Amino acid sequence: MKREIKNKTFDGERALYGSVDVIVKNCTFAGPADGESALKESKNIDVIDCCFSLRYPLWHVKNFTVLNCKMDGLTRAALWYCKNGAIGESELFGIKALRECKNIAVSLSKINSEEFGWKCKNIAVTDSQITSQYFMFESSNIIISNIKMDGKYSFQYVKNLTVDNSHLDTKDAFWHSKNVTVKNCTVKGEYLGWYSENLTLINCKIIGTQPLCYCKNLKLINCTMEDCDLAFEYSSVKADVKGHITSVKNPKSGKIIADSIGEIIKDGSVKKCICKIKDRQQ
Repeated sequence: MKREIKNKTFDGERALYGSVDVIVKNCTFAGPADGESALKESKNIDVIDCCFSLRYPLWHVKNFTVLNCKMDGLTRAALWYCKNGAIGESELFGIKALRECKNIAVSLSKINSEEFGWKCKNIAVTDSQITSQYFMFESSNIIISNIKMDGKYSFQYVKNLTVDNSHLDTKDAFWHSKNVTVKNCTVKGEYLGWYSENLTLINCKIIGTQPLCYCKNLKLINCTMEDCDLAFEYSSVKADVKGHITSVKNPKSGKIIADSIGEIIKDGSVKKCICKIKDRQQ
């Protein structure tokens, strides 16, 4: 049976260090002592209805729940090296909130955290709002569903990712990614997906200049493209686009078909380009 710690304020260094089998409820981690690492090295803990305003509160924590908690901008690097956790209905507003963690589920939360989710494995983020730079950098085995994302350079160097029913407003997304599937999403931003491998977009709306260049085994299925000029340069691609593409430039191989294409550019290439391009209106 878990021991309860309720209605207390902690500001000291390692205030609840190494806690095991506890419920921490309605507590505040803030104060003049400005201590760090409040719950470091804890196991089997539930943190509920708590407020954090101190650095590094949950490091090396295993088997945990964080529910309806608020971590403000002073809560730097909140969760590092953690395993087997769930974060729900919470606010994570400190920089670098999740780093090198495994088996973590985030739901119904608001995240405003630069460098969130770096080098993590087995991560799920659902029904949440995200503001971040380099979101999920170098992470793998990721499930994203029903999020609203705002921030540059998301999903760079990720592996084994699925994104569904989401709105991504993000520049330079999916660079150097491998084995990524994006379904039923709006993806807005410049230079989408460069240098990716096995990137598949299904029923997506793609918005922005120079998308999907230098890709390997790129697939677009029933997608639309808006303000997409100079698309697909040096990519191996199979694309069936509904509607108009502003321009296509020197795709390397495969086949591109769209209802209309404003301009097909086949000059100035430094690579052999044999991709078949079909404009349905011609």
